[in-house]
Amino acid sequence: MKHQPIYIERFIQSPFKDLWEYTQNPSKHQEWDLRFSEIVYLPKTSPDAPQLFLYTTRIGFGLKISGKGESIGTNDNENGESTSALKFWSQEPMSLIETGSGYWKYVPQGKGVNFLTWYDYKTRYGLLGQCVDNIFRPLLGWATALSFDCLGLWLEKGIHPKISFDRFFIQWTVRWSLALIWIYQGLIPKIVFNDTGELAIIRASGLLNGFESLVLLVIGVSEIIFGIAFLIVRGNQIYYLNIIFLIVLLVGAMVSKPVILTYPFNPVSLTLGMIALAIIGLVTTKNLPSATHCIRKLVK
Repeated sequence: MKHQPIYIERFIQSPFKDLWEYTQNPSKHQEWDLRFSEIVYLPKTSPDAPQLFLYTTRIGFGLKISGKGESIGTNDNENGESTSALKFWSQEPMSLIETGSGYWKYVPQGKGVNFLTWYDYKTRYGLLGQCVDNIFRPLLGWATALSFDCLGLWLEKGIHPKISFDRFFIQWTVRWSLALIWIYQGLIPKIVFNDTGELAIIRASGLLNGFESLVLLVIGVSEIIFGIAFLIVRGNQIYYLNIIFLIVLLVGAMVSKPVILTYPFNPVSLTLGMIALAIIGLVTTKNLPSATHCIRKLVK
């Protein structure tokens, strides 16, 4: 079972010296790289010796994985390109990665630098480790790409990576919350248990005699599809549609059966909550980091 190395590339509109500082200085590196929570350089034994470093990655619940590495060196060629190669390893049983190696490459291009990385690693635990790596490797590649985009936003727009990461996780919390609410509202009260009140609201309108069940089914399926769209469609439009649909459904419910507004956790409270989530989603879409802003491809 052979895995492909990870390759990520992003063009960053920044002077080379600034990009070099933000990637080679450990105090700045750990600010933007999701793969490392802390990086510490060890004293060199001589000016020409490899730069040894320690790294720590917090994985939640108070757990962390530590390892060591060394920067093999950097070089400049006649084209102005620079390369920083490294090796890394961990002896901790909790670490899936046993040993690895890779490089960063800096290619000046116009008013910026094409910044790219290539790295690969060996897993422990034999076949089991390789199977787990089928899930872990794509996630690690995604985390690398998202980190590169946060680095780009930091250098290009002055947005600190912490703010970028916060926006990213807020955005996805909002999207998943709205998606699950729409899917739940379409599936449970409208399709699975349609006799719990939703059908009565449509019947109360007196406009769809004999077709109430069919209309409720169509509404339920539509809400499920709309919920799934939150996980697929990007941009602000989905949030504006969310607000419009909620207002239309609320007005329809109020006209059909006004008494439901007196119920606990009624459509008004649900609508206001979902509109508030949509507004938060709209606010956090500006300068939102994304792994899709980077080139990711398989290489040998």
